[in-house]
Amino acid sequence: MNNSDELWDTMVVVGQIARAHGNRGQVIINVETDFPDLRFKVGGVLYLMGNVSPRPCRIASVRFQGGRPVVRFEGIETIGDAEVLAQQELRVPESTLPALPEGTYYQYQLIGCQVKTIAGSVVGTVVDVTGSVGVQRLVVSPEAKSDNEGYLSGDDADAIEVPLADRICVRVEPARGAIVIDPPDGLLELNCR
Repeated sequence: MNNSDELWDTMVVVGQIARAHGNRGQVIINVETDFPDLRFKVGGVLYLMGNVSPRPCRIASVRFQGGRPVVRFEGIETIGDAEVLAQQELRVPESTLPALPEGTYYQYQLIGCQVKTIAGSVVGTVVDVTGSVGVQRLVVSPEAKSDNEGYLSGDDADAIEVPLADRICVRVEPARGAIVIDPPDGLLELNCR
């Protein structure tokens, strides 16, 4: 892995270019941020992966249509220029993210965390966060378990959905890559043999 790949990997995804829009170099963006009005504004800088390193793209114009930003980047003037950008991820440096209130986290901070019960049993690793604010769930890929523990593993495994609620997720420590849960009876057994 070279330095540009490492830099790209440390950046946070905020959207993906869906397709070109119109004939003046605009693109429609599928948003992957809770702060679209802050992230997609005139003068804002987003990064695309270029041939060699992340390439900064400054927003020249933006409007929202159906909840999605329609953006034109500086230097992208034609539909042909815009079509080349289709399906590319847009990222920003982590340092540009707004601070969140204590006890709240960005999804990328939770993905990859190991989930354990309060008794110390490893449940698995967070692979996604679904739902909307107030009803979010951690999608946990089960760890390989011995047959007597009963969890499915490998190709037979179904993801375990754990409500992201204070009474269940009793300790969330993304900096340590750990989440401790106190699951209600039956939650984990939904994924047993």
